[in-house]
Amino acid sequence: MKYIIGLISILGIILILIFCPLSTNANAEYLRIHIRANSNSEIDQTVKYEIKDAVVDALIPILADCQTKEEASEKLQDNFDYIESIADTILKKNNFDYKSNAKLSYEKFPTRTYGDLTLQEGFYDALILELGEAKGDNWWCVVYPPLCFVNGSNHVNGFKSRIIEIINNFFN
Repeated sequence: MKYIIGLISILGIILILIFCPLSTNANAEYLRIHIRANSNSEIDQTVKYEIKDAVVDALIPILADCQTKEEASEKLQDNFDYIESIADTILKKNNFDYKSNAKLSYEKFPTRTYGDLTLQEGFYDALILELGEAKGDNWWCVVYPPLCFVNGSNHVNGFKSRIIEIINNFFN
């Protein structure tokens, strides 16, 4: 009888480990950005990248002093209208009749490498910026810690190494 109970217990543990893998919560400290193009047409993809450049430039001073992901999330939420206005201005300048929509969401991302750091496929909190129908290919990066603001130097669009300092503090 003890043998059967022991065998059932071991099988139960094995089944739990198979169907309920342990989570390391490694994704919990990252806040990503995801810009979804209206469609895969060349013009929609081109304007997506123009918007990406403008939004990333605008987020640098907003997020530069954030010390936590929660603080970065709050600042993003406080600036949804601003982020949308940047995107909508570019859309209007390019004669598009659709608009943008910014939101925070918890979504699945594929594996992505940023320099020496690889973020595994999984679910992450993210700033989602939808352009029009948001049915086209997309662009994504990490806004906290601010990995998509780094271009290989200690200066990013005129901002000294504050962002590099935040990244170094995050990983140390």
